[in-house]
Amino acid sequence: MRYHLLCVLGSIVLGLSACTGSIQTELEGVNKTQFLEKRIPLFVEKENPDIFQINLDVEQGISYKLKKITLVLSEGSQADFLNSVNVDWTASLTEDTLTTNFSKAFLLAGNEIELVGDATLTSGSHTLAFQFQVKNDAVLTQRFSVEKAILTFGGKRLAIDVEQPFAYRPAKLVRAAGQDSCDTYRIPGLVTTNEGTLIAVYDNRYNNSKDLQEDIDIGMSRSTDGGQTWEPMKVIMDMGEWGGLPQDLNGIGDPSVLYDPVNHTIWVAAVWMHGFDKNQMGWWASKPGMSPEETGQFMLVKSTDDGLTWSEPINITEQIKDPAWQYLLQGPGMGITLKDETLVFPAQFKADLGEKAIDGHQYTPHSTIIYSKDGGETWTIGTGAKTNTTEAQVVELSDGSLMLNMRDDRNRKDKSETNGRAVAITKDLGKSWEIHPSSNSALQEPNCMASLIAANLELEGETKQVLFFSNPNNKNQRTNMTIKASLDEGMTWPEAYQLELNEAGGFGYSCMTMVNENTVGILYEGVKELYFQSIPVSDIIR
Repeated sequence: MRYHLLCVLGSIVLGLSACTGSIQTELEGVNKTQFLEKRIPLFVEKENPDIFQINLDVEQGISYKLKKITLVLSEGSQADFLNSVNVDWTASLTEDTLTTNFSKAFLLAGNEIELVGDATLTSGSHTLAFQFQVKNDAVLTQRFSVEKAILTFGGKRLAIDVEQPFAYRPAKLVRAAGQDSCDTYRIPGLVTTNEGTLIAVYDNRYNNSKDLQEDIDIGMSRSTDGGQTWEPMKVIMDMGEWGGLPQDLNGIGDPSVLYDPVNHTIWVAAVWMHGFDKNQMGWWASKPGMSPEETGQFMLVKSTDDGLTWSEPINITEQIKDPAWQYLLQGPGMGITLKDETLVFPAQFKADLGEKAIDGHQYTPHSTIIYSKDGGETWTIGTGAKTNTTEAQVVELSDGSLMLNMRDDRNRKDKSETNGRAVAITKDLGKSWEIHPSSNSALQEPNCMASLIAANLELEGETKQVLFFSNPNNKNQRTNMTIKASLDEGMTWPEAYQLELNEAGGFGYSCMTMVNENTVGILYEGVKELYFQSIPVSDIIR
């Protein structure tokens, strides 16, 4: 049987609740007590069911009246972003039971969430499943975690410890599956402008989740309050029915966004596929050549008014593509502006390696960079950093060299202890590369896109460059979205500086930006939708 028990979160009350009875870790006739928690965000505009579960068995002939459930919060918790808490009670009983719904709940001085009611628990197995509702104006940098649950049965209290408390944080659903008649939102990019505006870009995949070739445009969302709220989406790249062919034969996707703080210009790069069979994948269907009818096109748009308006698409394929390459495209994710004002996008191309081709394919991918030294008027491309690498992100290190962090497609088959992100360094804008000591060993991945950003931060009174990395922190599947920090320019990524945000599976792509000097913003994929969270730096570097 299933019962809906609990309740609306009431007023904030100062001080601790009055307690009756000593706290015990065992109670006569109550066995197999267990506290389970999903390690996921609490979404502002979504249901958040079954976040916690309390399981227990009551022996034959035993009966207890459950009067109160208290969730004891960890030090520093900020749970006032919660609007309500509800509980479903599922009971597999060996005899009849009388139940009374719980009726009240209140948050106590940031230390406890107390749920008061009256229910009779008799012989059988019982599960209490907690559902949370978040306030619409929840502050995204807040968090809370639960150290233990205390069940009050009349004059007796049973404590159930939480082995590894998870920090629950609010998250914004920036784009929902089906929103604005779009089946799927994918491929996030994210930057912060001089004005503090967040610019998010992504694929609008109208018909399904399929990659190009399909009916895909580039969408853009702005936030002027650090990601707390987002303006309505705008389409900023749409090739329409170019060449007299329908939208699904003129898809443009996989965006990468770059901000030039000197010229106050936002650039977005994407790949356009024209005329190819939509039942094929552009990754394979694109061919050597230069024209839209032959090969994917490297396209740019720009905004000089903080993302309010955007240029028409600019085709730079002729500037940077080798006609012998089968395919050329950007990051995706984000690009950077160097200290000397050079604009740099991560990129990838597929070249014919002849007899050295990998996995039997004629064309082998290589991660690289493209760059502009004249504010985006002209562009140049580097050489391949490593064979069989694809989606990459780039940062400038303190000595001016560039680090390219790459998805390594060897990991599709190789699940050894040495798989993971490939990393290379260039000191000459991609003319030559050297493999970094951490390559394929320091950062595990399930073969997926990832994000890498650099920030100069004040740590213990000293300005230090910090690298932040995000990806599904799992070698085999796209689960466990995690942010990691390195204080030694990517040589090591200590476990102490790793923060899991979401254990649930999804499409797994992510992009980070510094919202401000104290906060990391991350836009990442669920299944067909995009989530945003704001994380204080102090929660990552603890």
